[in-house]
Amino acid sequence: MKIFFSENRVDYSNYTFDYAIYCYKESQEEMPEIYAKGFLPYTGDLSIEGDIFYLARSLRVELDSFEDTSENRRVNRLVEPLKVELAVIKKEDFDLNDPTFADFCQEYISQRIGDDNMSMERWQYILSREIGTHIFRFSSEGKLLGFILGALDENILHYWFAFFDTEYMRTHSLGKWMMWRAIRWAKDNGLKYVYLGTAYKPGALYKIRDHKGLAYYNGYEWSKDIEKLKELCKTDLESKEADHFKLMGDKNGFLKKLSD
Repeated sequence: MKIFFSENRVDYSNYTFDYAIYCYKESQEEMPEIYAKGFLPYTGDLSIEGDIFYLARSLRVELDSFEDTSENRRVNRLVEPLKVELAVIKKEDFDLNDPTFADFCQEYISQRIGDDNMSMERWQYILSREIGTHIFRFSSEGKLLGFILGALDENILHYWFAFFDTEYMRTHSLGKWMMWRAIRWAKDNGLKYVYLGTAYKPGALYKIRDHKGLAYYNGYEWSKDIEKLKELCKTDLESKEADHFKLMGDKNGFLKKLSD
């Protein structure tokens, strides 16, 4: 892998010079290490031929510490009458050109994501990436209920993109259930981590409230300080005077911790 920095904003008043941090994947075998360093896939530019990752406040479930919460059990009880079947299929064995699959994804994009945020052209680009390796297909008595595009490698799963029948969203909390079901599948199959994307802004709090065993990448380590994470999410939209290090009260204590 190759890590590189791209200059961003400049604020000379408090000596803050922002850089976006990227990782260029050179081989598929690097996937676990890339995710372990806090990187997530970047697919915002369809002209990029290689697999690029960006450094962010990534969220993961450490499966050794994962157990079902009361909310997980409540949602599972809602879904149980549907008798959902899960099939985990290698991407190369799944017909990505199946009109049923394409129409299902298009319907979800139109209803939940918005065509401005996710065009079908971008979705096809994402499907073409080597990063996504498996399709998690959810069905009930032959009726398709949802799909997850996952990145599965050694002992990790990245819950990357999910599409589901929005008819069941309010009555069965189907989206929340699919995330829990994927985590439960990973634990039952001996994986070590499930990556859940970023944890920014209040909209990410549902991931944090619903699951045990969480940790987030804070720029130098995976932290289990979930109360701090909630605070960060709640204040992400507020303007900041400087970066977190400059605003720390005990900078020397932090530096000592780094050297320990």
